[in-house]
Amino acid sequence: MDGVAFVLGLIGGSFANVCIYRLPRQESVVWPGSHCPQCQAPIQWYDNIPLLSFVLLRGRCRRCGAPISWRYPLVELLTGVLFLVSVATFGASLRAVQSMVLGTLLLIVFFVDLDHFIIPNRITYPGIVVGLVFAAVSGGGVDVRHAAVAAVTAIALGGGFILVNLLSIPLLKQEGMGMGDAKLAAMIGAFLGWPIGGVAILLGVFIGGALGVFLLALRIKGRREQIPFGPALAAGAITAMWWGPGLLNWYLSRLVG
Repeated sequence: MDGVAFVLGLIGGSFANVCIYRLPRQESVVWPGSHCPQCQAPIQWYDNIPLLSFVLLRGRCRRCGAPISWRYPLVELLTGVLFLVSVATFGASLRAVQSMVLGTLLLIVFFVDLDHFIIPNRITYPGIVVGLVFAAVSGGGVDVRHAAVAAVTAIALGGGFILVNLLSIPLLKQEGMGMGDAKLAAMIGAFLGWPIGGVAILLGVFIGGALGVFLLALRIKGRREQIPFGPALAAGAITAMWWGPGLLNWYLSRLVG
């Protein structure tokens, strides 16, 4: 089962690469088929096998010889590991499928925001709906209460980011959080519900803050330079998705003790 999950993850990673490249360019992720971004030559199926084709082609387009970014096999490998860990953590279950779907969406957000400083609505809007559907059927049947908790969590987390943004404009004279971050927080809340959704956001804030301090200390970024927050939220959500309950129990036990 683990091997099947990994292979399916590699295939999912190949599609994630299509989304990462095309969504910021407002292109269809379905048509046309995969092609070289340099010479536009269609990529044949035997040159589009996850990981393997990159190695066999030595990281270059068969037709024009243009280098293929290392990001392509990296995303494929990360998605394969994502699927593998999901099955190892939750077994062959609907919960594992939910983890795979959310993790893939978060990987797309991670790399798109890293490059373009945007979080596509074509990921977050459908993601919120899909997350609520998973919440409704997570118990094997229709669970209205669970879905309602997920919906309230999505509204609360997304609304919290909007509130931070509204307050930061008069106080700091700039946006504190983008609307893309608010929609991403809502998507995370829809998938993870309460309290794990809250754990995900706290982890994301911690990761983003630590990264910001690190970049400032090394003078890689200046105080007024934009640092994408989506990757930190994505990393926090993936961590909470797998280990959130354990982290929450550990923290509460330390707090009580």
